[in-house]
Amino acid sequence: MVEQLKKGAELFVECLENERVEYIFGLPGEEILPLLNALSSSEKIKFILTRHEQAAAFMADIYGRLTGKAGVCLATLGPGATNLITGVADANLDRSPVVAITGQGSLEKTHKESHQYIDIVSTFKFITKWNRTVTRADFIPEIVWKAFRLAKEEKKGATHIELPENVCEEGTSARPLSGEHIHSTIVADKVAVSSAAQMISRAMSPLILAGNGVVRANASDELVEFAKATNIPIVNTFMGKGVISANDDLSLGTIGLQSKDYLTCGFERADLVISIGYDLVEYSPRFWNPRMDKRIIHIDSTHSETDMHFLTTIDLIGDIKETLKLLASFSKFRSDSAYSTKLKRYIASDLDEHKDDNSYPLKPQKIVYDIRETLDENDILISDVGMHKIWISRLYPAYRPNTVLISNGLASMGIALPGAVAAKLVHPERKIIAACGDGGFLMNLHELETAKRLGLAFIVLVFDDGRYSQVEWNQLNRYGKSFNVEFTNPDFVKLADSFGVNGIRIEKADDLQGVLKEASKSSSIWIIDVPVDTNENRFLSEKLGNTICPV
Repeated sequence: MVEQLKKGAELFVECLENERVEYIFGLPGEEILPLLNALSSSEKIKFILTRHEQAAAFMADIYGRLTGKAGVCLATLGPGATNLITGVADANLDRSPVVAITGQGSLEKTHKESHQYIDIVSTFKFITKWNRTVTRADFIPEIVWKAFRLAKEEKKGATHIELPENVCEEGTSARPLSGEHIHSTIVADKVAVSSAAQMISRAMSPLILAGNGVVRANASDELVEFAKATNIPIVNTFMGKGVISANDDLSLGTIGLQSKDYLTCGFERADLVISIGYDLVEYSPRFWNPRMDKRIIHIDSTHSETDMHFLTTIDLIGDIKETLKLLASFSKFRSDSAYSTKLKRYIASDLDEHKDDNSYPLKPQKIVYDIRETLDENDILISDVGMHKIWISRLYPAYRPNTVLISNGLASMGIALPGAVAAKLVHPERKIIAACGDGGFLMNLHELETAKRLGLAFIVLVFDDGRYSQVEWNQLNRYGKSFNVEFTNPDFVKLADSFGVNGIRIEKADDLQGVLKEASKSSSIWIIDVPVDTNENRFLSEKLGNTICPV
């Protein structure tokens, strides 16, 4: 009996099902029609039709960050594939597991000029951990399995598969690779851990710098237990928000600004920095170790990047959770927390500034405070990139990991709205707010239609100031003047109405919190237009420039 061959596209979908893919975010196109046809018969995978490939990649990025599983995005060849680039690069720098799939014309066309053909594999090589073209249908199981494994292995990131049209149609008897993939846990060397414990015990003012790797490793509990056992305060990066509750006495808050802030005082005083799950891409060490005089213990799944400002004394490489447990068992001392307690009081007084301010346009500090009052501890705030990101990163208290999502490696404008779509699909039970500048909001505005079509409910809060205010902030700080950053906005309320969603413009400062709380209980999408006082950006520059460390 002759074995019935299946098409490459059908096998590809079976392999995706074997990887337990839930959603594929993307757009259709001619060269991926066979793959889409095979997907239409899948009972396990839902194809989420987006309005732009960049947004599809952002959705896969946020899905990967929230679940730890690989988010999947799909585009056709040429312009479809190039439109994915920003979102895929964002995922790769932010260590989010993503598998990007792009179509391609038949292989017989790739050696000559062909309609819409460009070398996508070479283009994606520099923004992914690994990528390949499928040249035969029989190779599909191995390529898919490897792409997903590498995307999810530390450090997580993006991989890419190019699937030519003729391979989709090619017959094959191959099958998905079977069997569970089990990783053995690598534990840091006990001798090195003992040496690290001795170094910590000799330190006068040790400080923990916690990064995104703690979130990825689900090691927040172990981090807090180690900190409490040793009484060492924790500073987190933008992407490490929530690794320790902002209410905890040992939480000093978030660092990430290039200018001097109160947290910089803690680093100036520190004689030992214990970096845990910290990537240099999150925040350059030249800002917290400018004199290159800090002793550094690096705890992570991989060795540290080389940087003259980040020359580590001891690297504890292995599973972060297990390393922290082992280090806590070796650490039989408690650090003096008097200075960190004093520093925390200064920081706390800064965070509550303007929370009761009813001036109009609204102070950004007031907006951030009202968002925090609206969301529960497990609800999710997604920040787009712009000046509001600075205010949110610096001021917004987080109490759980992965409840404040910020693009920080690539720092991509336009991520928040598509990110809210993915977040609501992953956590339909949670309230979601996408905080956008008026610049970033319009970059992926079209995904309102996607969200509406899917029946999702979340809030898009627009910081409305009619300018690229973070660029302006940097221009003023550097040159004392701004250039070509102002623009005009549409009527956001009418715009919301045209998409069939709710829209409101805040006309008084004391209305915002009530509107936010009402909208958060709604079963539909809300666009909240909030005029913001840009003068506070200038005042922030003055404050940071004049920061005096408490003694």
